[in-house]
Amino acid sequence: MKLVITLLGLCLYSLGAMASPNINIGSVFDYMDAGHSSYLKRVYNGGSSTAFVRISILEIVYKPDGTHEEVPLNSKGNSPTRDGLIASPARLIVPAKGNQGTRLLFKGTRDKERYYRVRFVPVVPEKEDQFAISEGEVSEYKKSLSAGVNVMAGYGTIFIVRPSNARFDTRIEDTPLQYTLRNNGNTVVVLEAFKDCSLKDAQDCKPVTLHHVLPGRFMTFTKEADRHYRFNLIEGHVKKNIEVKGR
Repeated sequence: MKLVITLLGLCLYSLGAMASPNINIGSVFDYMDAGHSSYLKRVYNGGSSTAFVRISILEIVYKPDGTHEEVPLNSKGNSPTRDGLIASPARLIVPAKGNQGTRLLFKGTRDKERYYRVRFVPVVPEKEDQFAISEGEVSEYKKSLSAGVNVMAGYGTIFIVRPSNARFDTRIEDTPLQYTLRNNGNTVVVLEAFKDCSLKDAQDCKPVTLHHVLPGRFMTFTKEADRHYRFNLIEGHVKKNIEVKGR
């Protein structure tokens, strides 16, 4: 079974605009290591107007069959305290050509690895969005977006919270026909910059890919004749260069 976490960018709003924000969230995969409970995430705005960004978080729950669902964060009993990942602040005002940061905080138990989709959505601010700006400022902002056609795009990241007792244990099975990486640890391992190229023609390469192997899962690829495979195996802060030749 091969289990790869994929990321979907979300184009969320189409608004009339000449001046417009253009946000960039940097890395689309982020990791909170054992021993840490917060992570600073920066949002960059390369556009020509201020970006008002709303942040939302859903937990990704993986099922035994490899499928998953995204669910809202739970509260503990009658307490408003969330069990899981929260963003503070959850709304950002990012100036043109500038950046702002939000701190992702984890609250709750870390006896197992947990996964979240964090969305950064630029919006035209309304009263209910709680951006702490006046109605006059909202009106002026809307006027600045009144001409032309533009797409304000929101983006999502996958955020992985490692367990407090993170343990890496990657087993490799290399046979003449197949190469298998089995994750016997309790936290995700990453196959970075996976390259599949011809031994005869250096220009004959498939697109470079990135793979995540979850705890208890494995990834297998077939070793084709006259092909060469390279990737970085990342276990936390340890990176190993792996090279495999086809049969």
